[in-house]
Parts: sequence; C-alpha cells; structure tokens
Amino acid sequence: MSEFRFSSRFLIFTFISLLLLSPFTFTSALLEHEDADDLEAIQELIALDEQEEEVDNLHPRTNLEVNDFVKKSEAEVLSKAQRIVLELNSDNTERAVEKNEYVLVLGYAPWCSRSAELMPRFAEAANVLKGSGSPLLMAKLDAERYPKAASSLGIKGFPTLLLFVNGTSQPYTGGFSSEEMVVWARKKTGSPVLRIDSIIEANEFLKQHAMYAVGLFENFEGPGHEEFVKAATAENEIQFVETSDSEVAKVLYPVAKPTKLFFGLVKSEPEQHTSLDGDLSADRILNFLENKKFPLVTIMTEANSAKVYSSPKKLQVYVFAEADELKKVHEPLQDIARKFNSEIMLVAVDIGEDNLAKPFLTLFGLEDSEDTTVIGFDYNGNLKYLLELDPKSSNIEEFCAGLVRGTLPPYYKSQPIPENKNATILTVVGKTFDDLVLNSPTNVFLEVHTPWCITCDTTSKQVEKLAKHFKGLDSLVFSRIDVSTNEHPKLLVEDYPTLLFYPATDKSNPIKFPTKSGLKELAALINSHLKSQGDSMAKDEL
Repeated sequence: MSEFRFSSRFLIFTFISLLLLSPFTFTSALLEHEDADDLEAIQELIALDEQEEEVDNLHPRTNLEVNDFVKKSEAEVLSKAQRIVLELNSDNTERAVEKNEYVLVLGYAPWCSRSAELMPRFAEAANVLKGSGSPLLMAKLDAERYPKAASSLGIKGFPTLLLFVNGTSQPYTGGFSSEEMVVWARKKTGSPVLRIDSIIEANEFLKQHAMYAVGLFENFEGPGHEEFVKAATAENEIQFVETSDSEVAKVLYPVAKPTKLFFGLVKSEPEQHTSLDGDLSADRILNFLENKKFPLVTIMTEANSAKVYSSPKKLQVYVFAEADELKKVHEPLQDIARKFNSEIMLVAVDIGEDNLAKPFLTLFGLEDSEDTTVIGFDYNGNLKYLLELDPKSSNIEEFCAGLVRGTLPPYYKSQPIPENKNATILTVVGKTFDDLVLNSPTNVFLEVHTPWCITCDTTSKQVEKLAKHFKGLDSLVFSRIDVSTNEHPKLLVEDYPTLLFYPATDKSNPIKFPTKSGLKELAALINSHLKSQGDSMAKDEL
C-alpha cells in the first residue's frame, strides 16, 4: 500500500478537471404562471390512469396488449407533461421572464444528447409542480433556433438551466433528476417544508419521493420547529416534511414510534431509516443530513459526481471495477461501509466510464488499468493511498481501517528505475529521488519537467549544453525528473520547467534558478554556488 501531498494548485486543477467532466453546465431562474390549457393537460394525465383502469376491468388483456397499452400511455403521459412546459421563442421570451415572478428556463439544442436526457425529467418535474399548485413557470428555449433570445437570458452552452426571480437570474444548484428539480424548485419558491395532515396525504407523498426528512412537532411551534424550518430552507436537495399527527409520522417513518419531537431521514437503500436524537438545531440537522444522505456505497455517475467531490467526509475510498464485478461486490462493500460509515465515504466507479475513472486513476499512474483498483484519499492532509494487495473484501476492509487509524503508507507515483550508466544527465524517478538527489554527497542540478510543458524542450537543450560544459567535475551531477509520472513528498513544484540546485551541504533548501536566463548566466550561477561551497574546481565561464 502506499501517499502523496498535493500542492494547492494541483488540487484546484484536479478538482476543476473533474468538474469539467461532469455532464451538465447549469445556472438558474424562477417565475409564476397560470394557464387554463395547462390545467386541462393535468386533468387529461389523470384521465389516462382512469381510462387504463376502466379498460382493464371491462376487457382483460393479454400481456402483449398490456405492454402495448403501457408504452402508448407512457408516451401520452410524457407528451402531456411536455405541454405544461412553455415553449419560448423570440417573441415571448422577454414577456415570460418579466411578467412572471418565478421562471425556470431550460436552454437546449435539438442535436445535444445531454439536452435529450434532461428534457423528459424537466417535463416530469413541471407536471408534479403544476399539479401541486406551484407558482413556478417552467419553460424551455431552443437556443440554436433562437440565438438572440438565448443570449439575452445568458444561455451559453447546452443544456443550461436558468432560474429567474422577478426577472433576475440566480444560480441553479439542484440535482438533475425530476424529483431533485421538484424539491429544489419548491424550496426556492417559498415552500421549504411540506405539511402532511393525513395518512392519505402521507401515502400519496411516498409514491413521489424516495428520500426525505421528516419532523414531528406538536402544533408546529417551539425552538425545535424553528430550527427545522431554517435547516429546510438551507438544504436544497432533500425534501422536508412535517406533521403534528403521530399516526401520520408512523406512515412516513414506520420503523419507530415518533414522539412529539422527532426528526428522521428516509432513503431508498438498506440503511433506509436514520433518526437524529437530542436537541434540534439547524446546524446539527444540516450536519446530520450531509453525512447521512449518501448511500452506504455511492455508485458514481456523471449526474452525482459533483456531489461526491464536495462531500464533507475527508476520508474517501474508491473501488474501480467493471460494471458486472461491481454488482457482485456491492453487498460485501455495503458490509464494509457499515463499519466505517461515520468516518469514510465509500464510492464505486465503473472503470469503463473513462470520464469518471481516469481523472482518479491518472493520479496514480494507472489510467490504462482495466483491473479492479482500490484507492483512498485523506483530504485532511491531502494524501492519497493505493491498495497494492489483492482487492478482496478482507483487504479492502483492512485498507479502510488503516485509513481511519492513519497507519497507511502514502502512495507516490514512480516509473521503473532506469539504467543511468555513463549518462551525462541522470534520469531520476520517484523511487530514486532520495538516493540520487537528497542523499547524494555531491551538488545536484535538477531539471523538473513534464511532457505537456511548452517551454520544457528549450530548457532541456540548455541543460544538456550545461552538462557537457561541466562534464568531468566530480562535485556536480546533472539530473532530470518527469513529474507527470514521478512524485516525492520533498519535491513540491508548481511551475514547469523548474531548475533546482541542491548544494552538497544543504539538500533541504534547494536553490531555484531562473529558467529564462541564457547559458552564460546559468553557468555563472552554477560556478558561483560551487565556489561558495569551497569548490576550487569550478569550471571556466562559457
């Protein structure tokens, strides 16, 4: 097993790169709209269900007939839902945004596959919100067909979500499933908490929501209720519901008998019910939800990747494997996650999904790997780790335990040790940095480079000329390291190329040389430092 200390620039670059790989770019906006045609569309949607039920009762159908009917009905439902979404154009865009209090706009392009994925979810969310009496108008704009209208709204990519409140845009920060869009929209339009007064309402709510937070409050009063509402307003992803009826609370949270002051989280996974005991404060509630809202094992997707990256858990373990293998190990991973749930976030990633897997595997030099791989991060110390044993359940569990204890050895990338015999410039790798640089009894001139560095080739040619000029001087060794494939905790460089001079008498404080200097200036600097070391064998000037 093995750790790596990230520089701040490296961390930012990695984080931004990961975010750029996630599927959507979103901003946002809100509005208000009432339309008789929309109400009629909702009524027609309900009528579809009634029609199906009546047909089943009067004329029992074969499986084939049922499948055909379901497919047709689903298509009709989606078509009706899409009609609820207002289609914007050059003529009505400005009026829609200015005359409605809340408007959520989806900017799309017909050829964009991401837009195609999002539009049905957007329509489903519009259907639910309209049916619940939301003041939000949901609208879509073909930004390719109406570029001026798109530009006026600030639509620059596809798809883009824009939220407008009284004509002013706000960032969209919600999720991308229909349920997540509904939850986010409700909170932004002044309804952070849904009140449920009856068992019938509770059962209807359960049909629409897979995850929610529930609170039981007597008369909806007291400091606990006030903190509950504050938390509901601040939390944008989870639907909060409240009731004052203990029987209703039992329907919403069936594994316990809630008292007159109760708060719990419900999810659609093995760890389905979790309650928060003690006094309720907004901070306690939000911290509880932040740590409990993820599944035991999070399956990373492009839709949830940003949430995974921003998780407050500083210890994270990722398992990369083929999709079929992940299905086989899912339950064992859940068993492991239960033991470390309060400390570690456990994430499973399909190794075949390059956009998700490669940014992580590249950090370990394993971007071409197709084998099951287990890695870990400790963001408290910006360290990384690799499980170098067989990735069976017992080893993954011990890996997690070591991460929690802080006993895992850090991992640093390194190429194989090269043959440097008779080399004018020594090639240094991660595994040889100590021997060839830090523990070397001589002065060491080190060139730090990367393959993608534009000016590194020019600097490398200069270093080669310097090495030839100082050849034969036993007190000076020239070397170079490719930091794209090699790492060391004592080599913290942010700019490439970088030239470092390690004096024989003080390897802990390397001297940085200017890379834009000419050969004569560099040679003079080397001579100056050699002489300061008392070296009488310094070379003549170039």
